[in-house]
Amino acid sequence: MPLAITYDDVVDAQSRIAGTVRPVTMIAAEPPNLLFAAEFMQHTGTFKARGAVNFVTAHRQAGTMPDAGIVIASGGNAGLACAWAATKCRVPATVFVPVTVPEFKKAKLIALGADVRAVGTEYAQALEASMDYAAHTGAVVSHAYDNPLIAAGAGTLLLDMLTADAFDTVVVSVGGGGLFAGIATVAAQRGVRVVAVEPEKCRAFAAGLEAGFPVDVPVDSIAADSLGARRVTPLALTAAAASDTISVLVDDDAIIEARQHLWDSRRLVVEHAAATAVAAIRAKRYEPKPGEKVAIILCGANSDPSDLG
Repeated sequence: MPLAITYDDVVDAQSRIAGTVRPVTMIAAEPPNLLFAAEFMQHTGTFKARGAVNFVTAHRQAGTMPDAGIVIASGGNAGLACAWAATKCRVPATVFVPVTVPEFKKAKLIALGADVRAVGTEYAQALEASMDYAAHTGAVVSHAYDNPLIAAGAGTLLLDMLTADAFDTVVVSVGGGGLFAGIATVAAQRGVRVVAVEPEKCRAFAAGLEAGFPVDVPVDSIAADSLGARRVTPLALTAAAASDTISVLVDDDAIIEARQHLWDSRRLVVEHAAATAVAAIRAKRYEPKPGEKVAIILCGANSDPSDLG
């Protein structure tokens, strides 16, 4: 598998998914020069619909979609997107999830027609089970983030954002790094700085940057259901090296505060993963320069709102 994606890969993905995914809505925020990219309004509630449609469509176009369909391991969101895209293309989807996946996400997967199988307590264990399933059935593996088609599809989000508005910096939450890889690839071509934000105790990207290659890290955060990858994709590290990227970490208290703030001030219900990007600004882990225009990606909304006051 390639260790990098190109700007042309993202442009190609944009052509494949045009008319299927929703264009992003940009929302003016406070303080001045701050924007929210409301990708939580995307089909299935997250940016992952972009990569899933690109993946399924590319395999259909190439004639490489097997009768067994697609298999994926996911904490929930990538599985939802994969199941949705598979349904649109009338192919089977089998989704392996950790037993810790929120019940409302599991129910959504089932409603989309996916064959849902709960294995292990972490993403890595569900991934291993999905690979065994693929080996026995011939199903094509759609990784949650470590795949060039998935990352290129995710990168179309920044193309949409730049079509809708102009800004200097984009702030994005990072888990396994598929979204980051796509965003950073476009950002490098278009002269945009990237602020990559992770929970302090889910820091696969930061650890990979420090080591110079992907390494395993512990996973323990309020946002682990979406950002709890044990290691980052090499695609993300390659994209980081070619772009103006800053890596920052935020603690769980800051994530919880940012999510509550979005509800209190905007009545926006987002995942803790989406609030992680907001926390970087609110906790001043990244402080924009005077006049710097910043866009924050609100990447997902598959969240239980019962804990919001």
